[in-house]
Amino acid sequence: MITHAAAITLALCLDRLIGDPPAWPHPVRWIGSFIIWLERRLNKGRLRKLRGIVSVCSVLTITLLITALLVYGSNQVHWIAGFIVETLLITSALASKSLADAAQEVSVPLQKGYMKEARTKLSWIVGRDTEHLDESEIARGTIETVAENTSDGVTAPMFWALIFGAPGIWVYKAVNTGDSIVGYKNERYAVYGWASARLDDLANWIPARITALLMLMTKKPAHGRRSTLLKELPAQAKKHPSPNSGWGEAAVALLLHIKLGGTNTYQGVTSNRPVIGLSEEPLTVQHIEQTITIMHRTAWLFLACCWIGGTLFDLTFTWR
Repeated sequence: MITHAAAITLALCLDRLIGDPPAWPHPVRWIGSFIIWLERRLNKGRLRKLRGIVSVCSVLTITLLITALLVYGSNQVHWIAGFIVETLLITSALASKSLADAAQEVSVPLQKGYMKEARTKLSWIVGRDTEHLDESEIARGTIETVAENTSDGVTAPMFWALIFGAPGIWVYKAVNTGDSIVGYKNERYAVYGWASARLDDLANWIPARITALLMLMTKKPAHGRRSTLLKELPAQAKKHPSPNSGWGEAAVALLLHIKLGGTNTYQGVTSNRPVIGLSEEPLTVQHIEQTITIMHRTAWLFLACCWIGGTLFDLTFTWR
């Protein structure tokens, strides 16, 4: 695990420096294309749930085989080559810089009062209608995106990379990509995407809760004591319809003393979500910047936990 922790450390540094250049090929696109190809051929007729399970198993098996062979083959050349390949595979699965850049793409025009541009940039990262949102609602959409994806895009991949290395992180990314494509509770995907959605819930269960706890350690709470926020965290997180996404949102809402959730509109259809948080203060562009800072600090704290956990595991294994 120490080797995995070292690769994660270098990968996180590389991700903060270069992120995901748009011109570079990205495995998520390939995985997504394969998932869509399977969905068009399998999501019809009878036994859709079984077909969805077959699709998930196919995607995960191929992803595991390709990444495992890449790591194994490079290690056969030299352990340094293996370490470099694993680091690059982990780097491409992290999204801290991409997430921060996407949030700041909204934050900068919003700070300058360019509301139309801010709404457009927000529409690139959320599924809700953005045409008529005011500053507070634009900020809310951005904050919710960063808070939720701190786990999905940064810490959960690190968690699975620590345990299983590059193959682990890319199997997780395949699960996450499948959920984002077919894991919806609508007429088309509710049955076929059942396996993808449930597997994603399972894969994120532990990382989401660790991430939320670490978020509360990143800065002094804007209001109240940290011990009080820790007690309130589970109740606020459970308000979210997702078993995992609410933890990051609840942690940010409590830490910054803001409210998230509420009414959203999707293609003209209104959706009411429970409100998370305890404050009546309006959201501002400053809250976006604070959420980005929380995300970065949480990533480094999670990395420290990876080193502690990896060291203890290796010492225990060596002692035995």
